Amino acid sequence: MKIFRIMQALSHLVIVAALLPNVNSAQKINGRKGILDVKPFENSAHHWYDIWAPDNVIEPLKGKPRFNTNDIIHIADNIILFQKENGGWPKNYDMLAKLTEDQKFKVINSKKILNTTFDNWTTHSHVEYLAKVFTKTKIEKYKDACLKGIDFILSAQYPNGGWPQFFPDTSGYAKHITFNDGVMTGIMELLYGIVLKKKHFSFLDTRVHEKVKTAFDKGMECILKCQINDNGILTAWGQQHDNITLKPQWARTYEPPSICNLESAKLVIFLMKIANPSKEIRNAIQNCIKWFKDSEIKGIKIGIKKIKPVKYQYSTLKTDKFIVKDPKALPIWARYYELGTHKPLFCNRDGKVVYSYAEVLHERRAGYGWYTYDPQEVLDFYPSWHKKWARGENVLKK
Repeated sequence: MKIFRIMQALSHLVIVAALLPNVNSAQKINGRKGILDVKPFENSAHHWYDIWAPDNVIEPLKGKPRFNTNDIIHIADNIILFQKENGGWPKNYDMLAKLTEDQKFKVINSKKILNTTFDNWTTHSHVEYLAKVFTKTKIEKYKDACLKGIDFILSAQYPNGGWPQFFPDTSGYAKHITFNDGVMTGIMELLYGIVLKKKHFSFLDTRVHEKVKTAFDKGMECILKCQINDNGILTAWGQQHDNITLKPQWARTYEPPSICNLESAKLVIFLMKIANPSKEIRNAIQNCIKWFKDSEIKGIKIGIKKIKPVKYQYSTLKTDKFIVKDPKALPIWARYYELGTHKPLFCNRDGKVVYSYAEVLHERRAGYGWYTYDPQEVLDFYPSWHKKWARGENVLKK
């Protein structure tokens, strides 16, 4: 038994050694190649550090030691370390974390667990980063991991063009076509970069490029079909849409089927960056812009106050939030609007819909984003987009 454990430990060391470059060469490359954007990893990192997740195979170290943003080799090696056998990634880890050897062993031993997902800006952000690191370093393992990730993304797409939150596990609400946490938007942004043949994707061959172009076109068709037509009015999108009917669906118990302005704003910004948009894309943008203008809320803002820390099952909250009436407040939007009535709505973990922020219990009131300013970015972008691409009326001048 002792011999077996020694051999197992040695095999782990060999795997880890294969994943990591020579320290000196890594330092030279890190210093020479500069900084790459790590913002897409922040959502998962926040969940790892601040929100307890029972499925995580490792926990953060005390003191949270992290690599600098210019340590691109170490960050890329972490990305490869966390990549699963099917080419995707799990969510809620920090790609900049400095891990111990024991932590690395545990991550390696979990590679067969296929809890791969696009939630919390996962997988598509890893593929993008690996492509940029390979372009800078020409180290083949980053190219191989990137290609494996692209194959995973393409394999997870539904025939109707949508992507689920998780794959291959599509049980429960994980099967729904997901706009929440940048799933559809993040994937489509990645694929659009490949379609445009951006510099960091120049290593992709014609076969891969054609497969991605097909997936991108199907994804765009799905997005346009998912835009919510509510009583004859084209509005925005929901957080989750049924993978068959494309209708808005429940996700978690406090995420009801509704018109969701937060996720829709990020999606429309992406749509507005499409060059030479089709008539259908232009129409989708125009209608959503009008919806954002019609659904804005004036005269209130969100107040925050510090409180004695309250420990809940998944997190510890140190603040509370409340509505403040202010006639000078900037326009704000509810995250959710009720289908049919278009009233702002909220929800507790018991699935009960309420119509005022004060009725949301503290854990969800302070621990979830019920309001957003994101549609303002869309409205600010609209005049320049309209001037360049739109034909017909300016919906903001009605």
